[in-house]
Amino acid sequence: MPVNADHLPVAAVPGAPSPPPGLLVTGRFDQPAGYRVDRPHGSASWLLVWTTGGRGRLRQGAAETHAEAGDLLVLAPGIAQEYGVAPGARTWRFWWAHCQVRPGWLSWLRPYAVGDGMYAVTPVPAALHARIEAALRRTHADARWTGTGAPPTAVDAGEPVAVAHGTAARELALGALEEAVVLATATARTPPPPPGTDARVHQALAVIAADPGAPHTVGSLAEGAALSPSRFAHLFTRQVGQSPMRALREARLRHAARLLESTGLSVERVAAASGFVSPFHFSRVFRERYGVPPGAYRAAGPR
Repeated sequence: MPVNADHLPVAAVPGAPSPPPGLLVTGRFDQPAGYRVDRPHGSASWLLVWTTGGRGRLRQGAAETHAEAGDLLVLAPGIAQEYGVAPGARTWRFWWAHCQVRPGWLSWLRPYAVGDGMYAVTPVPAALHARIEAALRRTHADARWTGTGAPPTAVDAGEPVAVAHGTAARELALGALEEAVVLATATARTPPPPPGTDARVHQALAVIAADPGAPHTVGSLAEGAALSPSRFAHLFTRQVGQSPMRALREARLRHAARLLESTGLSVERVAAASGFVSPFHFSRVFRERYGVPPGAYRAAGPR
């Protein structure tokens, strides 16, 4: 059976088959009104959908949701599913991937469960959309790697569907796809700014949330807000209730806690990935914030 039968550019695909569970198949589509896929017996593999424009509607078992730009929807296998362009919408533009997810992904997705094997990761901060799409482009490119020479560059190849043939291509593509999943799940539920927050402060908070491990400084955040460092620090502190560097530290600690809960990374690597130069400093401030050292926090299991 054709591996892309469920994403053919036709109005409707009732009873559409899905790719065999061992394959990683990915692509990007712009589907018109009337496009619909219906699988009464569900998919043989996991389906991840990242919307870039228009509006989609997805149903899995009794769970149903709509997808707009910046929403990541993940559907587990083996449960009746139906999805397509939402009623009243003219189009639905999205990246998709069928694959077998890595075990660690489930703990990242769990907070976004909406029932019957559906996970709705939303809203993902706008500051992260470009990076997530870049990861999905790499997924598509890496899936086309033949195992000889350099993998293809992450640009549109004119082919809407890519199938990973071989273990190396599949693992490489899964790595890029994993980046998109981590970025989305780590930031989608960042606490919103207080009502009435200045747009420049809001932007700085979004930059911090998008990549808390980056080497942000008061100067770099102020530059992004088009303010002097002193003016930015004063405005940020007055509106948020804490200094920019204190807010950054809190974001880094939250990020580190998520990594400890959902990955097997060493404490040293968690510290580095979260923006802490010294693992000893990280352990000290983590204990001050959560009451236990990082190792004990991990041993206690997901919160």
